[in-house]
Formats: sequence, C-alpha cells, structure tokens
Amino acid sequence: MTEELLVEILKDAFTNAFIILLPILAVAMIVGIIVSIFQAVTSIQEMTLTFVPKIFLTVLTVVVLLPWIIDRLTTFTEKYFTMFITLIR
Repeated sequence: MTEELLVEILKDAFTNAFIILLPILAVAMIVGIIVSIFQAVTSIQEMTLTFVPKIFLTVLTVVVLLPWIIDRLTTFTEKYFTMFITLIR
C-alpha cells in the first residue's frame, strides 16, 4: 500500500463524512437561527426553547436521510473492501 493510496482513502473517507453530515448540520443551524430570531423578537429567553426543536428536527433529518446515509456508507465500504482484496492477492 503506497502513501498515495492511503491519502486517497483518507480523502474519500473525510469527503464522505462531510457530505453525510452537511445536511444534518445545516438543518440544526437553520433551526437554531430561526429560534434565535424568534427569541429576540418575542423576548422569550427560555433555554429549552433552543434545544427541543433543534434536537427534534435533527433526529427527524437523520431518520429521513437514513436510507441515503446507509447507501453512501455501503458503497464506500464495498469499494474499499474489494480494493483491499485485490491488493492482498
């Protein structure tokens, strides 16, 4: 296994992790901004108001995107398992 191959594998792993996490983090950020604007407009400073919608919508996003996440991770795993098998031979 060469250094270039190892760098390619790590780059692909980090890229996949970033692509998978991007929609989840975007939903959490957008909900946080909306709740913050709502709190600023209404002068409600309740701490649970920021956490509950953010957690709920983040979990909902993960559940909705779970088939896509599993497909991406399965494709990544199959690609590198088959590559490792050819390298071992």
